[in-house]
Amino acid sequence: MKDYRPRSDLLANRVILVTGASSGLGRAASLAYARHGATVALLARDEARLDAVYDEIVAAGGPEPAMFPFDLAVADDRGLEMLASTIALHLKRLDGVLHSAHLFHSLTPLALQTLDQWQSLMRVNLIAPFALTRACLPLLRQAPDASVIFTGETHGHRPRAFWGGYAVAKSALETLTRIWADELDPEDTLRINTLIPGQVATTLRARTHPGLAPETLPAPDELTPWYLYLMGPDSREIRGQIVECQP
Repeated sequence: MKDYRPRSDLLANRVILVTGASSGLGRAASLAYARHGATVALLARDEARLDAVYDEIVAAGGPEPAMFPFDLAVADDRGLEMLASTIALHLKRLDGVLHSAHLFHSLTPLALQTLDQWQSLMRVNLIAPFALTRACLPLLRQAPDASVIFTGETHGHRPRAFWGGYAVAKSALETLTRIWADELDPEDTLRINTLIPGQVATTLRARTHPGLAPETLPAPDELTPWYLYLMGPDSREIRGQIVECQP
């Protein structure tokens, strides 16, 4: 898939919501979606960093994005429904959601992880993607070809010591993907998949693997073909799958 060559207008006239859009893979995907014609709804906690991504898209000549400073750690049903209503009011449609926001504390033995840590990890990495997708379902189902991408994690797919609540939440996303895909009618225009990026030169990877030199890892931009493929119409038949960028 790294050799995938999408046409320049792959996402023309589409509206794509990206969480965690201010940095890392979320930022790279947002810029790629805009380059291929999408109006990107940028969502993250840090408004200043969102501004920077907004400016990059506009400077590159992409469709003017929308910005949604939003903290998924404190989101509730009402707030998420208001977010979906705001997208409907101002952007008129929603053709896809990339869930790239995440929360990570540290690599720690389970015996040292706290209830508060687990609650926050589950809330941001699992519950918020579920609840935001559910809030956006009416809009997504109106689209002729809609895609939802959850972001998995290698250590959730193949659990290892010390990854604790983060890995458990990411593993649960895979189950959520399969259940939701199984509940959707085969004729439904909405599809849901999980994408596992693998080792990438991001700030998260620098925290978990400080001994790895960043230049030995793929840059976030190198993975954008996967994000474009799963978001665009060429993957219309891919449903309920767990896709590894670096198997």
